[in-house]
Amino acid sequence: MAEQPAVNRQVLGSNPSQGAGISQTSIRIFSYPHTMIKSFKSQSVSFRILRIWLGVTWIYAGWVKASDSGFLKQGSPTYIGTQLAAYASQSPIGSVLNHFVEHAFVVGIIVMLSEFAIGIATLTYVAPTTAAFGGMTMSIGLWLSSSFHSTPYFLASDTAYAVLWAAYFFSIAKTKQRGSAEVNLDRRGVLRGTAVAVGAILASVAGKSFATNAAPMKSAANKVGKKIVKLSAVKVGGSKKFIAANGAPAVLFRTKNGVFAYSAICTHQGCTVDYSSQNKALICPCHGAMYDPFANAKVLSGPTNRPLGKVKVSISGDWIVQA
Repeated sequence: MAEQPAVNRQVLGSNPSQGAGISQTSIRIFSYPHTMIKSFKSQSVSFRILRIWLGVTWIYAGWVKASDSGFLKQGSPTYIGTQLAAYASQSPIGSVLNHFVEHAFVVGIIVMLSEFAIGIATLTYVAPTTAAFGGMTMSIGLWLSSSFHSTPYFLASDTAYAVLWAAYFFSIAKTKQRGSAEVNLDRRGVLRGTAVAVGAILASVAGKSFATNAAPMKSAANKVGKKIVKLSAVKVGGSKKFIAANGAPAVLFRTKNGVFAYSAICTHQGCTVDYSSQNKALICPCHGAMYDPFANAKVLSGPTNRPLGKVKVSISGDWIVQA
């Protein structure tokens, strides 16, 4: 009986080198929901609304990508590489996006996980300044990529989100609530950061289990009668770049026998091909793949062995349309 207290102390973890650390870590983990709720209560109503809206929206954005079976699948209308290539054709940072196209799968994974992580961190108030800066940077990047030329500017949601994230970021940085203007690298900060990362990964896996084909996007890709260009604007023997109904770059040709078109997305790694009248071939500027547009876009030289995808076009009155 006299030794019982010592046994209890050992079981309960009073040994500083063993149980105490584990007990304190457990307390920190399980007490965090209370800390998160306290952070909400200490903020103004407008700040809470902004925090919830941005956090939920970013989680939803990640979920949309995770649950889309075509987002990381080359050749799909919603493939991230196709989207990047389409953006690059009109974006002021097109050269940067063209580089990303070569690594589209990795970029897609990073974007999806980042959206989940930023959303979760914003709602739980883990490294809030870092999360806000990430959201602001991502919104600015999306604006420069996809909606830079939107007119009037207020039709571009990316612009609005960039402003919302900026307001949120500078509000946190100014108040420095609970040291939120910096990332804590102590045990507690590392545990919380790890929890956010694990949450983002689990959310992505969960999204993949509900993956569905993006039927609305496919329907848009097959839209009938989309006007491309007036027939008189393309001479016999000429070509014309255009953006297909699915938002991807494409190239049109007119011969004495009619019109035809192909996707301008290289089947190697998704770069945008250009037509060379001198070589009478579509050439990828990234790795030199060449396609013959007058023989069903068959491959003339690698590194790919798959022809370009066809885009159905036809002549309707004075117009060339996507059929």
